Amino acid sequence: MLRGTIAIASGKGGTGKTTVALNLAVAVGRPVTLLDCDVEEPNAHLFLRPRWEESRPVHVLNPAVEESRCIGCGECQAHCRFNALSLFDGKPMLFPELCHSCGACARACPTGAIQETPWPIGVIESGMAGKVRLVHGRLEIGEAKSPPLIDEVRRRAPGEDLVLIDAPPGTSCPVITAVKGVDYLVLVTEPTPFGLNDLELAVGMAKALRLPAGVVVNRADLGDFRIRGFCAAAGLPILEELPYDPRVAKAYSRGEIACLAVPEYRSRFARLIERLEQELGEEKLER
Repeated sequence: MLRGTIAIASGKGGTGKTTVALNLAVAVGRPVTLLDCDVEEPNAHLFLRPRWEESRPVHVLNPAVEESRCIGCGECQAHCRFNALSLFDGKPMLFPELCHSCGACARACPTGAIQETPWPIGVIESGMAGKVRLVHGRLEIGEAKSPPLIDEVRRRAPGEDLVLIDAPPGTSCPVITAVKGVDYLVLVTEPTPFGLNDLELAVGMAKALRLPAGVVVNRADLGDFRIRGFCAAAGLPILEELPYDPRVAKAYSRGEIACLAVPEYRSRFARLIERLEQELGEEKLER
């Protein structure tokens, strides 16, 4: 039985990462939690259509300056590693989009002129769709920092023995926040030069984080075979190759999940689940 926390990621957008995450969640056939950590553009709910049960705002703490108590000593600026505070004419000016809510400026201020106040960054919603519990975050428009909201999404995973994480695309800080510490990383790619380039970046990220990983090749019959050579050289298992099927594309355009709309795809994802069970079993034995 498939257990653990599995993240589905990709080096770039448009490879089919969310498609793989959704189909895994449905095909496993028992209670599962799906965390949509692509908080800038969550879309798993468009396919699952869950019955929302909870919506909760998320805040971080940002500094606020009481100018009447500020003596212009510059300690806040000196202690801010992210240049979110600067002194102009002896008064601190805050750049909230750079603030990482570390609290160093408030602790360093000798007069208590800086207090931390709640700053809204987004909302977390959760609900049920059949046996799938979906949790996602929606980042406030204009908010620059998504990792704190992604952290909150990950903390909302309830007690199911299988948790799937739909990570943001790419290899930047939001992705690392979404996948750090998972039991296994599924990298979804496509057999094109762009797909290979971004897969190489994603594999580098997995190695840096010391995460066991395998590859799913989407639209495997429409490109070249260099992905296979790269995976063989890197010692990466190809967990599944999904061929292009116009029926899947049409189902996607209607907001339908492939393994429900196209029966043949259910067997492919059943095979992927078996491969993941094998990979996770071998990983536990190695540990």
